[in-house]
Amino acid sequence: MNTKAFIFDLDGVIVDTAKYHFLAWKKIADSLGFEFTHQNNELLKGVSRVRSLDIILELGKVKAPQEDKNRWLIQKNEDYLSYLVDMDESEILPGVMPILNYLKEKKQLIALGSASKNARPILEKTGTLSYFDAIVDGNDVSNAKPDPEVFLLAAKLLNTKPEDSIVFEDSVAGVQAANIGGMTSVGIGEAATLHEAKYLFKDFTQMDKTFIDNLIK
Repeated sequence: MNTKAFIFDLDGVIVDTAKYHFLAWKKIADSLGFEFTHQNNELLKGVSRVRSLDIILELGKVKAPQEDKNRWLIQKNEDYLSYLVDMDESEILPGVMPILNYLKEKKQLIALGSASKNARPILEKTGTLSYFDAIVDGNDVSNAKPDPEVFLLAAKLLNTKPEDSIVFEDSVAGVQAANIGGMTSVGIGEAATLHEAKYLFKDFTQMDKTFIDNLIK
């Protein structure tokens, strides 16, 4: 049987932690006296924490010394982590578990490729850690998506070539990273945003076993 590498992003693909990021960033924007909306939050998808803060400060037209920025970055992460304390398997997005279970049944390799520096605790809290043969997160890479580093490293850890790797992503930068890395990109989300993906699904509930079988071939 063919063995492929199935690489999953975390936020917005396996779990929806975007709402917690939003709340933590909003708290900082509120403290600086400007509004941060859900629409603004879309600009931060797949973007590192440092770059996210820069985008938010640009939105609020706030100029600040590095010392303040460092303090806000720590504050944001502490607030975000406080929201994660109560996370459990109920946070897993619909349709994800049947796909993970089917990949295990088919003896396929599974990796995580995420910009999040909190990926492991999130996987532990949601009971999904044991599904992953390799985990590459924000602690392991220096280049943010659309640079393909995170996915290429995941494929390398699984001893799999990029062309035998399939990436599930919900961000434009993530889809671009998969494409640049020579991998098969599967977009999870809106067609208007993720039109560069080779395959596209609104969510995992629309994906069936036949689709997975075809990818394995």
